[in-house]
Amino acid sequence: MASVAAQRRRRWTGLAPAERQAERRELLLDAAFELVGAEGWAAATVRAVVERAGLNPRYFYESFADLDALLVALYDRVLADLTDFVVAALDTSDMAPAAFARAAVMALITFVDEDRRRGRVLFVEGPVSGPVSLRKTASGRGLIEFIEHYAAQRDQPLAGEPIGQLGAAILVGGFGQVMFEWLEGRLPVTRERLIEDTTELFVAVFDTATAIGGRRSRRAR
Repeated sequence: MASVAAQRRRRWTGLAPAERQAERRELLLDAAFELVGAEGWAAATVRAVVERAGLNPRYFYESFADLDALLVALYDRVLADLTDFVVAALDTSDMAPAAFARAAVMALITFVDEDRRRGRVLFVEGPVSGPVSLRKTASGRGLIEFIEHYAAQRDQPLAGEPIGQLGAAILVGGFGQVMFEWLEGRLPVTRERLIEDTTELFVAVFDTATAIGGRRSRRAR
């Protein structure tokens, strides 16, 4: 039986150096994903990652400056996959706020529940400070902008309004905590119930924000 090294040499035969490096980078990210998803953020040490990937330690540093850079890249990769999944769902959803909210919630929860390692990377695991924490904070702001962008595209009345931005921030922060509690087993409901209840709450926040915006608009006349 051929050794792992021999199998890898055959796999990379004919690839340009840049292509080999790109493939090694993906192997490292795959290994980090498996470690974080199964054992937690602390398990993804440089040594553990290269051993799981079956690579020489020197290959780690051709792709990543340090462990933080790897973990930020891992978070970004999972987040990009989630974004693509949600956008595809929203592009085929009804324009009504309730249908829009349900499509977004269903896509988010389905993406996480189909592979809970994704949820651990996005919502559960991670340091409380440092580059990964900063990236998570930035991505939360990006998700608020994402909601505002789709609201504007669909001519929702609160698009661009401060009360609409506040509502989006509440939804984003609240959803992150909901997913944390659910993935940790402290919210004992089925996926279907979680989708239904979260959708109802999202719509309630939107309706309340709309009512507040309407009252303010009338008082300003």
